Amino acid sequence: MIETRKRSVLLIEDDPPQAEIYSSYLRIAGYSVIPSYTGKDALEKLDQYKPSAIVLDLHLPDMDGMIILNKAHSLYPEMPIVIITADTSAKAAEDAIHGGAYDFILKPFPAPRMTTTLNNALEHNLLQREVVALRQTLGQSHYLGFVGQSQVMQAVYRIIESVASSKASVFITGESGTGKEMAAQALHQASPRRSQPFVAINCGAIPHELLESQIFGHVKGAFTGAINHHPGAAKKANGGTLLLDEVCELPLDLQVKLLRFLQTGEINPVGSDQTEKVDIRIIAATNRDPMADVKSGRFREDLFYRLHVVPLELPPLREREDDVLMLAEHFLQKFNVEENKNFLGFAPDVIQMFRRYEWPGNVRQLENIIHQIVVLYNEPAITVKMLPEQLSAASAKMEALSELAAPLPTLLPPSEPPTIEPLWMVEKKTILEALLKTDQDVVKAASLLEVSPSTLYRKLQIWKSSEIKQPNQ
Repeated sequence: MIETRKRSVLLIEDDPPQAEIYSSYLRIAGYSVIPSYTGKDALEKLDQYKPSAIVLDLHLPDMDGMIILNKAHSLYPEMPIVIITADTSAKAAEDAIHGGAYDFILKPFPAPRMTTTLNNALEHNLLQREVVALRQTLGQSHYLGFVGQSQVMQAVYRIIESVASSKASVFITGESGTGKEMAAQALHQASPRRSQPFVAINCGAIPHELLESQIFGHVKGAFTGAINHHPGAAKKANGGTLLLDEVCELPLDLQVKLLRFLQTGEINPVGSDQTEKVDIRIIAATNRDPMADVKSGRFREDLFYRLHVVPLELPPLREREDDVLMLAEHFLQKFNVEENKNFLGFAPDVIQMFRRYEWPGNVRQLENIIHQIVVLYNEPAITVKMLPEQLSAASAKMEALSELAAPLPTLLPPSEPPTIEPLWMVEKKTILEALLKTDQDVVKAASLLEVSPSTLYRKLQIWKSSEIKQPNQ
């Protein structure tokens, strides 16, 4: 199969002089042309080439053009197919459109009619593919461990997808409980390093005097208690990914050594004068404002910019729209299995509370609350009485403030019931309005209405014929 790079058109026309005229139209407009004069030859070329579009005459000497149309549409459902024909019957046009054609052109026609139709067809096709790709990206509710389909989380997924294959350092920020380690694991899983180790070290949970040893390793006897050789997190992660969580907790003297490691890629275990080259991707994370630490002198500026090549900020749960409900359902199913329980869902007032609550502990707080309830209770649904007191109290306070802020009702005179028009009349008015705004340009009007131009041609023809049949007033 040869997929053409330049915009190409398979032109299927049995009359050689007309085919040459149409070919000249297309070449002047910047298309390359693959000519075909019979149905048999057209089918063979469909097996050899994948053109950008097809221009098809329905009346061929050896077969009905509808056979070609059906074959082409089944092979390449997204490919624009434009019908050219001298058949003025409405049935021919209707059959062609139902068969998958983008539009039809009645012979004879000028060059702009053909090229404009093709340009519109290809532009429409490109837009459709972009929409599909966007939906595939934006519509994800589960992504490498994450659960949520809010717009802010879709942006997180896109960044992870974009930078995963790079070696560039990523600096993840976000409040506690937003899933920073999960984001680091997602970056690792989406990268070419996925088969190599992922090692995470929490810089805030290890005593400062032991941090260097934990990151770069030590040799036996390096200090009191070093009874064995320890490879360190950097060496364990060789070939893979190293997450430095709560990186702003690193003491300044160790920040200097980390900066040198980032510059050289070499580790020097504590107590050893030997260096060793390692290949790791560094991901840093913090729940603090790193720039505030840089300005205060607690974090080296040069190290910050070494780590902060690609920033990734995780949104708090309160900014994630209805992700809280999706996450709650996810955790409920998870803990049902783990604790052998049979909770079926959430009471409506619990759902409202979840929506109103600010979730200062973010996803981790939600997970802990669901786990606690599943362990302590054994009922069909989670009700308000099962929720922790601080959640119920905060929700009641939010509800009271909301009621105070609500505007007073105003007395309005009763309005007339809306007039309901028949659907065909609404449709006709909309189409005529679009034509009026585009100076009767059917192609532009069809684009605005997001329908095929042939649809408008057909409806205009139907309305015109019905007006002619009406008796004179």
